[in-house]
Amino acid sequence: MFVYVLNMHGEPLMPCKPRKARKLLKEKKAKVVNRTPFTIQLLYGSSGYKQTVNLGVDAGSKYIGLSATTNKKELFKATVELRQDIPKLLESRKTQRKNRRSKLRYRPARFNNRGKKGKLAPSIQHKIDTHLTIIKRICNIIPIENIIVETAEFDMHKLKNPSVSGADYQHGDAEGFYNVKSAVLSRDNYTCQICGAKNTKLQVHHIRFRSDGGSNRMDNLVTLCKECHDKVHTGELKYTKKVKSFKHSTHMNIMRKKLIQSLKKEFSNVFETFGYLTKYTREKLGLVKSHCNDAFVISHNLDAKQSNVEYSYKKVRRHNRQIHKFKPSKGGKRQRNQSPYIVNGFRRYDKVLYNDKECFITSKRSSGYFQLKTFDGTVISQGVSSKRLKLLEPIKGWLIDWKWQFLPDLKRSGYLCHNKMKKKYQ
Repeated sequence: MFVYVLNMHGEPLMPCKPRKARKLLKEKKAKVVNRTPFTIQLLYGSSGYKQTVNLGVDAGSKYIGLSATTNKKELFKATVELRQDIPKLLESRKTQRKNRRSKLRYRPARFNNRGKKGKLAPSIQHKIDTHLTIIKRICNIIPIENIIVETAEFDMHKLKNPSVSGADYQHGDAEGFYNVKSAVLSRDNYTCQICGAKNTKLQVHHIRFRSDGGSNRMDNLVTLCKECHDKVHTGELKYTKKVKSFKHSTHMNIMRKKLIQSLKKEFSNVFETFGYLTKYTREKLGLVKSHCNDAFVISHNLDAKQSNVEYSYKKVRRHNRQIHKFKPSKGGKRQRNQSPYIVNGFRRYDKVLYNDKECFITSKRSSGYFQLKTFDGTVISQGVSSKRLKLLEPIKGWLIDWKWQFLPDLKRSGYLCHNKMKKKYQ
C-alpha cells in the first residue's frame, strides 16, 4: 500500500510508505489533502526525484481498468464503473418536454439551431470525458510519463455469425425483404411464437425493450399476435429468450479514435496497443482475466510486483435539473422535484461513518434522515438521523472505495516478453 505525495506546489512526487507518511504528518512537515486514495502534501521543499512511471489504461464502455507501474512495483490500480443511465434520463426529458410543448401555441419550426455534424451521442461523449477525467486525476497524484491505452475494434457481423467471410458480409439477415419486420414474420412462418395462432393480426415484439438497450436486430425481434403482445406488456405473459447485446461493442467502435485523439490533445506521450497482445501476454503470465490485470499488462512493466490494494471508482450523477415533478398533486399544484441541496451539513453521496461502518448517503430527506448504502449497493439503513453520522469525505462526483487483494504466486518462467515494445515505453 502506498501514500501519494505532492510537493509544496501541488505537483506529484513518487509515493511513499504509510510509515514515512505518518512520520511526516506527526512532525508537521506535511498535511492531508485527500483521504481516498490517501494523499499528503509536503510543507517544505523537496528534491523532486521521479522514476519512469507507465499508466496502462484498459478502455471500455462499462468498466475502465487502470494500472500505474514502474520497473519494480505497481503504484496504483483501480477499476472504474461508468454511468449507464444517461439514455433513460434523456428519454424521460424528451417525454416531459414534448408534453409541455404540446400545450403551447404553435410556432414555426426552426432547424438552424440543431446540433453540429460529427457530434457524438451524449452517452458516448460522457464515457470519453470520464476516461479523460480519471486519467487526469491519476496524473495529479502520480508523476506519469507514458500513457498506454488499449482500444478495441469489433467486427459486428462476425460477432453475430462467426463463420461469415468474404462476400457473405454483403448479405444480411433481411436480404430480399422490404424491411426487417417482413423478414421477422417470414422467419417465424407468420405464426405467433406463444400461442401458435396464424390467421390473426400479427405484430413484432422486442424481446429486450429499447428502453433497456435493445435494438431492432432480427435476433431481438419475435412474432406475436395482438392478444399475446398486449399480455406480455401488461405482465400477464412472459416471453423469455436470452438475447446477446452488442451495445458496448458498438460504443467502443465509435469511441476508439475519438478517445485517442482527445488524449493526445491533453498529454504528450500517449501510445496505443491492441487487445490480442494483451490477451497473449496475460495468459503467459498466468493472470486471471480482470480489468486491473489487463491494465497491468498494458503498462508493459511485466516484472513489477503487483499492488495488494485495488481502488474502485463509480461515476455518479451530480445534479437533477428537473424542477417540478412530472404529475401535479391534488388541486393542480406542481410539487418541486428538487430536495434541499444540503441537509444538516450532508449532501447526497457523501461518505459517512455509521456504527463503525463506512457507507454512502444515497437518499436524503429535508427532515434530516438519510438512506445509507455501501459501495456495492447493500442497504445499511433506510432512515438514519444526521446526528448519528460522521462525515468522512464530501462527494466530488465519484464514489470511491478500496479493498485488500491477496495475490497468488505467479509462475512467470514461461511467458514471452515483447522486448521491442517494452523498450519503446521505457
